[in-house]
Amino acid sequence: MKLLQDYTSFREDEFWRAIPIWKDIDYETFIDHKWQEKNAITNHKKLLKTIQDLVSDEFLEDAKGGFKKAPMTTRITPYLLSLMDWQDPDSCPIRRQFLTLASHLQPDHPMLRFDSLGEQADSPVKGLTHRYEDKVLFLALDTCPVYCRYCTRAYAVGGDTDATEKVSIKASRDRWNVMFNYLRENKQIQDVVISGGDSYRLKASQVKEIGEELLKIDHIRRFRFATKGLAIMPMKILTDTDWTDAICEITSKARKQYKEVCIHTHFNHSNEITGITQDAMNILFSRGVKVRNQSVFQNHVNDSSDSMISLVKNLSYINIQPYYVYIHDLTAGTEDMRTSLQTALDVEKSVRGVTAGFNTPTFVVDAPGGGGKRCAHSYEWYDTDTGISAWKAPSVKPGEQFLYFDPLHTLKEEAQCAWLEEAKRKSMIENALAKG
Repeated sequence: MKLLQDYTSFREDEFWRAIPIWKDIDYETFIDHKWQEKNAITNHKKLLKTIQDLVSDEFLEDAKGGFKKAPMTTRITPYLLSLMDWQDPDSCPIRRQFLTLASHLQPDHPMLRFDSLGEQADSPVKGLTHRYEDKVLFLALDTCPVYCRYCTRAYAVGGDTDATEKVSIKASRDRWNVMFNYLRENKQIQDVVISGGDSYRLKASQVKEIGEELLKIDHIRRFRFATKGLAIMPMKILTDTDWTDAICEITSKARKQYKEVCIHTHFNHSNEITGITQDAMNILFSRGVKVRNQSVFQNHVNDSSDSMISLVKNLSYINIQPYYVYIHDLTAGTEDMRTSLQTALDVEKSVRGVTAGFNTPTFVVDAPGGGGKRCAHSYEWYDTDTGISAWKAPSVKPGEQFLYFDPLHTLKEEAQCAWLEEAKRKSMIENALAKG
């Protein structure tokens, strides 16, 4: 009989003291969101200095090389850095998401596009993406409490890097007013995702401003504040009472109007969940705030059955509903983090059945070019030899086809070489469109 794993216990130790510069920091200091913000690592020189006594010289040089090619600027909270496994940083699933190593990088896929999901093309006004009939994406701002190296919105989020120049979507009342006017005029819209950037970076007053404005629009029935905050700085819920109160107040007001407000968050690995996370969730849950999770499926992070099952079970236990698992988008500088579609299909098969259906995430491909989220099993055609899958989105963009491409490193050598030849590449794409 298989020994049952404990998915109900979370680390309560003072793990941050393993980082030399924080060895004397007590719990009360560490739990303060203002201390976390003040001590966030915001440039690569400071990051390297912080970890220099924990890693080898070779690792430091590898990281230096990675920073030069990274599409995202550096920002890591002390909480997050402390959760990384500095005994084995090369394979640490948290380190892989935030700190680029040059030796791990692979050439971008030949079909990569800067705004791979076509969000800007579906923006009737700046910062508002309207792709689905009754739902919009409201990009409130362009900053985050941390910067994930795999961010699909790298075209706008964070500062410019050596590799990337960004589109600006700063927090602005004037810009928001234009977006609100669009929402008022389009009565088919019922659902709004408030993102960016990250809703954690909104002031409490801005949370209320956006929330109350949306509640005034009769046909808006649902909206969610999207934030990775619970995974990278859960103590904000505990110590930034103004922000937490603002979220809870808007949620309560919405409920009285028979509308739904919730938080959508972003955990990718069970190592990101601690006792502090559970404490934060207990506050939100007790105050009636629903939280759902959206993961990104990543190579050597959560692309095994064991790692994904552990994540799903841990999240479920602390009342975070596993909602989506996104097959990794084509984004610059992250080819090493992508997997094949087939890998995701295999893991999804293992996950289904380990817990209740409402806590079983849907694995999706966000179809490149603006097709939107498609269930990973719903492709029209998939060739594992070329790594091309074809998708249709009849309720989003009828009559169009969208292609997703497995990373070259998952293909046989012959196929990898074919992708590097323009004529063969063109032929493979034409063949996929014809069969799809």
